[in-house]
Amino acid sequence: MSTLKIAGGRIIDPRNRADDVVGDVWIQDGRIVAPPTDADARADRTIDARGCIVMPGGVDVHSHVAGSKVNAARIMRPEERRGEDRVMRRWRDFRSGTIGSVPSSFTTGYLYAGLGYTTAVDAAIPPLGARQAHAEFADVPLIDKAMLVLMGNNHLILDAVRERDPERVRRTVAWLLDSAKGFGVKAVNPGGVEQWKLGGSRIAQWDDCVDHFEVTPRDVVVALADAVDTLGLPHPLHFHGLNLGLPGNWEQTLEGMQALDGRRVHMAHIQFHSYGGTPDRPADFGSEVGPLAGYVNAHEGITVDVGQVMFGETTSMTADGPTGHYLANLLGRKWYNHDVEQEDGCGVSPIVYEDRNFIHALQWAIGLEWFLRVDDPWKVAMSTDHPNGASFRAYPDVVALLMSKNLRDEVMARLPEKVRSRTSLGDLSREYTLREIAVVTRAGPARILGLDRKGHLGPGADGDVTIYMPDDDRRRMFAFPRWVVKGGEIIVEVGELRSAPGGVTLFTELDVSPESRRELSARLAEGASFHPANFGLRFDDLASPTPVARVGARP
Repeated sequence: MSTLKIAGGRIIDPRNRADDVVGDVWIQDGRIVAPPTDADARADRTIDARGCIVMPGGVDVHSHVAGSKVNAARIMRPEERRGEDRVMRRWRDFRSGTIGSVPSSFTTGYLYAGLGYTTAVDAAIPPLGARQAHAEFADVPLIDKAMLVLMGNNHLILDAVRERDPERVRRTVAWLLDSAKGFGVKAVNPGGVEQWKLGGSRIAQWDDCVDHFEVTPRDVVVALADAVDTLGLPHPLHFHGLNLGLPGNWEQTLEGMQALDGRRVHMAHIQFHSYGGTPDRPADFGSEVGPLAGYVNAHEGITVDVGQVMFGETTSMTADGPTGHYLANLLGRKWYNHDVEQEDGCGVSPIVYEDRNFIHALQWAIGLEWFLRVDDPWKVAMSTDHPNGASFRAYPDVVALLMSKNLRDEVMARLPEKVRSRTSLGDLSREYTLREIAVVTRAGPARILGLDRKGHLGPGADGDVTIYMPDDDRRRMFAFPRWVVKGGEIIVEVGELRSAPGGVTLFTELDVSPESRRELSARLAEGASFHPANFGLRFDDLASPTPVARVGARP
């Protein structure tokens, strides 16, 4: 039994209503425990945190850190790995690796931990790609991992939706999630990716019909949201809507929110779905955050992560294959497309966000508008949709912008003049407090994901803690935590990595009957190029598998 005491810190723990309260945090055998009643009790080790800010470890609700798309980006971008400043050399017991917009596996863990993050969710893994993604998870140390499984274009799901059979949809969702040993369900441009792969016309509206399957995006996403709620999955349907990145897409985004009213839903990288204008007149591009944020403010059961764009070079990667194709043609850069049989596809292409570019500058402003226009910070989570809007390494820069209107104004002043007339960012005077930063970076994402042991410092929580030295330079403060504790073990001290434990793989445990397994395996085999016996994963295919409880199945 080992104990760690974090003594005398300024605790900011929104879930437990501690806002800059001086106190101690005790960790025993990897979990936070109540302080001992014996005033003379001594811990095995004590961190003197007097004067420091103590928060739970960060939780990234939407990132891309493993799987075929991530490896495609690593392969197609060797130029990002040249130069001493883009390489981490082997030191002590730590592995070497590269950085760039898509760091190599070990480096990903080191960099997340270096920012005080201890949990990250990969938001787009097809069932057929789960085996590879889990193998990579085992090579990403220091953070706990989970994956969201792509189902919005899965043939078995589309067939079940066409049959108007909710029970069959539910059984199929459960079987796919169990086979992949996934945590939650993701829908990307439902039906639209398969339509594009088969050479059909673009799916642009909620009631467009998907060729060959005779379903609409509305049918698919409502059926999936109902199945997720019926199964009682900890995380609601994670939804990437229609017309990603296209001018005028805000209308379809609002229609999607309305279609899902009364159901739990998390809207992914909402910044990319909040544009005014029309596709054939890019000059009309503008922000429509106002009505969308107003809808989120007025309705329960809906949350968002932002997908903040930051200026610089990065790599776009999306399971929305047609959007990947569109973007590559628009940019004229190299492009990788990956079709997954019967399931989905993805596109990968480099991109540079430039502050002199009107569109890019407006995307930057629209993301910040989302943070500042959603009244309740528990409804909005920090994300850059790593690496699409920027690397997760940009989080300290985003924090600094949220905490200072002056800093936002300084950046706005160097952007193209007409940006100021297309966004109301300049009129928003709100500045985040440290408590609100703690909500959008750890407490809120943990609640959105349904991870009861993450994002807080109450008894029973995982012993994941980040300790910052207060600094008026908020970027520097959040870029270089003084200590980071993972599962009760000090992994960062004085800004340097000290150890690299592996982290666990979080998944949702489901009951799937033998009859369902036989039936769905047989359906899969009818069109698969592989033997269905190789489809499902076992627990020993996962690194430190850790089940997460369901929240209660709905009749």
